[in-house]
Amino acid sequence: MNFALILFILLLVSGALWALDHFVASKRRSVGAKSPWWVEYGASFFPVILVVFCLRSFVVEPFKIPSGSMIPTLLVGDFILVNKWTYGIRLPVINKKIVDVNLPKRGDVMVFRFPQDTSLDYIKRVVGLPGDKVEYIDKKLTINGQAMAQSPDGDYLHAERLFYSPRFTEKLGAVEHKIIVENDAPPFVSPSIQYPFRENCTYTNRGVSCTVPAGHYFMMGDNRDGSYDSRGWGFVPEENIVGKAFFIWFNFSDLKRIGSFH
Repeated sequence: MNFALILFILLLVSGALWALDHFVASKRRSVGAKSPWWVEYGASFFPVILVVFCLRSFVVEPFKIPSGSMIPTLLVGDFILVNKWTYGIRLPVINKKIVDVNLPKRGDVMVFRFPQDTSLDYIKRVVGLPGDKVEYIDKKLTINGQAMAQSPDGDYLHAERLFYSPRFTEKLGAVEHKIIVENDAPPFVSPSIQYPFRENCTYTNRGVSCTVPAGHYFMMGDNRDGSYDSRGWGFVPEENIVGKAFFIWFNFSDLKRIGSFH
């Protein structure tokens, strides 16, 4: 059971208790009499839960980065904020879009429900838009026949394991961001599962080439050799989108990481 559903159930229960106390029980009690403790406490939580539920469902939602797939942009332990309305207003729990706002752009960092298990939230960078031909060959990214600009940017130190990875600056659309690539890792990738529109992709010993189907997106991690992403499990349907990640609000190990990112 996910947190959104738990929060929704708490909202219903506390709201029912508040309505019962406000419209029924309070009119039957004698003057000065108190309501039962379970009604009083349940009803008192209702306004707080309502505010949290609305903010989390329609404005901004906090997430914690669980893996290193987005290194060097996002690190394990980063607490981030996700804009819930920039890609459209969606009904909570069922995630059905009811109001269109914007579409994802190439280069956005996006949170989405994992297509193979929608109870899991993943975070990756939007690389391919609907209709794009995305090629990742010999560790070079090409979109619609155009190589994405990439330039060396020194080395990235993995502090927890004390080793370096080559770092590059890459430009996707209007977004310039950092990636890391391991020189000794093989260039090929293998699909880990059968996924919808698998016929849109061709795998070779040099990499993968995919045409993104309508209503879907091709996602990749900035840690190119350490990311389980669209290269292995396919495309993200539009209905799985959760929101756009935009701000690091805390990291227990490094307070300097607080701030926005690309």
